[in-house]
Amino acid sequence: MVVCGLLLLVAALVCVPGDAAAAALRRRAVLVGAHRVSRLRGRAGGGDRFGTASAFDLLAACLRAGLPVGVAARAVASIAPPELGTALHRVADLLALGADQPDAWRRVAQEAGSADIQALARMAARSARSGACLADAVSELAGQCRAAVEDAAAARAERAGVLIGGPLGLCFLPAFICLGIVPVVIGLATRVLGGGL
Repeated sequence: MVVCGLLLLVAALVCVPGDAAAAALRRRAVLVGAHRVSRLRGRAGGGDRFGTASAFDLLAACLRAGLPVGVAARAVASIAPPELGTALHRVADLLALGADQPDAWRRVAQEAGSADIQALARMAARSARSGACLADAVSELAGQCRAAVEDAAAARAERAGVLIGGPLGLCFLPAFICLGIVPVVIGLATRVLGGGL
């Protein structure tokens, strides 16, 4: 049965044109890679923090280039992670309808569930009231997102080191007791009990 299956597989590979087989293998590799990335993003929790940081960097670049906030938000919304993209579209729509910039950002902050979006909305509203440069604040927020991801990765690595120590201790402790402590105790006991009797 196994030999027959292998022969059929070889026959299929020989009969299928090389380009089609290579394309099928590439599609499979892309699907496996996308599945791994989505699993990692799901494990990280809180969405795609690197994607959020990249979107913040792009928003800062658009603002530095002189685009109005609404136009910059709409330009970045299409490549941002879903929740941030929705918030940026909402801000752009409110600003296009003539809403005041602090009010538009305040509404988005109330609707947002993400701490990154709320921080962006607070910074943008404060910048609109004070006239401070929003691009610098958004760049700083992108750096904070990346630092948070690095801190979380370091914490997971340290936690793994601690969790590895438990099984290692359980393996070495009996050997240490049997080979290190028990012979010393037996040697002392024979001297003390042997000399006293």
